[in-house]
Amino acid sequence: MIQEYVYESANVLEIGAGMGENTEFLLATGAKVYATDISEHSLSVMGKRFNTNKLTTQVADMEKLPFADQSFDVIVSAGSLSYGDNDKVLNEIHRVLKVKGVFIVIDSLNNNPIYRFNRYIHYLKGERSLSVIERAPDLKLLDKYGQKFDKIETQFFGSISYLVPLMNKIFGEQSSTKIVNNIDKIFTIKRSVFKFVMIVKK
Repeated sequence: MIQEYVYESANVLEIGAGMGENTEFLLATGAKVYATDISEHSLSVMGKRFNTNKLTTQVADMEKLPFADQSFDVIVSAGSLSYGDNDKVLNEIHRVLKVKGVFIVIDSLNNNPIYRFNRYIHYLKGERSLSVIERAPDLKLLDKYGQKFDKIETQFFGSISYLVPLMNKIFGEQSSTKIVNNIDKIFTIKRSVFKFVMIVKK
């Protein structure tokens, strides 16, 4: 999917890049990648991880990106949308994306009550902040992106991911994976899914 939209001559912005867990896939395309994150430490680790002149790291707040209007051909976010105010992040992405540019996001969806409960448990354990939980992407946010941009496609995954630990014990990991994948293909149960991929065009 990345190779379909990210090309060698593209200027690519990754927001919430962390330590580069997904940056390597962008660099593999040969594109010039600007990886940003709020954490200077994370970007320092990333800089040591990748030794290439195709990568530029910069500390940046995704709510107020330090780039000029229409700077990037592609913007990518992997699991980071909940770390900023949804409306501000949306508007900043739209601002710095070139006309006909593409925004690619993969993230967790917050509509399933089981996943929402699990995230709240992590909050009680001190593993997540309340603001991150409240800003987790949901179907309403996806609709906002669809209204601001031209939606190319949205795919949903993990309709029954919460059953996987039990299924692994009964059917084994390999069979469970096949069952989950087949259910995702047959049923588009948006409100129960765990992950989504959305691609929109300006």
